[in-house]
Amino acid sequence: MNTVEKLTAEKLLKIKAVKLQPSNPFTWASGWKSPIYCDNRKLMSYPDIRSFIKIEFARIILEKYPQVEAIAGVATGAIAPGAIVADVLGLPFVYIRSTPKDHGLENLIEGDLKPKQKVVVVEDLVSTGQSSLKAVEAIRRSGSDVLGMVAIFTYGFPVAETNMKELRVELTTLTNYDAILDKALQSNYIAESELQTLQDWRKSPDTWGQSAKK
Repeated sequence: MNTVEKLTAEKLLKIKAVKLQPSNPFTWASGWKSPIYCDNRKLMSYPDIRSFIKIEFARIILEKYPQVEAIAGVATGAIAPGAIVADVLGLPFVYIRSTPKDHGLENLIEGDLKPKQKVVVVEDLVSTGQSSLKAVEAIRRSGSDVLGMVAIFTYGFPVAETNMKELRVELTTLTNYDAILDKALQSNYIAESELQTLQDWRKSPDTWGQSAKK
């Protein structure tokens, strides 16, 4: 595990952008029961953490994609981090809606994305990858080229990895579920006895809540 993964995990836990509740699970919008909840929008309220995120994103983008010509944030959680990274890099910024606007120009992509521009997509969180990849497809349909995707956090679901591979998208994240669990255990946020429950959830998150009720 590298230093950036550890530092990011520590920061997310510190400000409760990530919460772990194995004994009192959350209910996601999908209906899944989950012992973890992530809200990376909180990061924007902490200037030092906000700066850390934008600097690390900028570093990754310059190292991996020096030919980048534009940054695209996925609405709504990645609009702010995407915009500040674009500002650091001095690049154009656009954001991708989940659905086209229902009035006016009915835009799906907000901003001025030029055909054939080389784009890096910014996400705050990757779960199954479906919403992230819809943004990728929208950019490709517009005639631009997606170089890769960067995100703050991923649960590391196998389905997300499969989806990314199918659409040929390289994903790089600042931290991940394993790093969160390691840091939470190290800081006594969770007990050793809760670790197995948290690990079991990721193996089958869609059925975990059902088995917990039995």
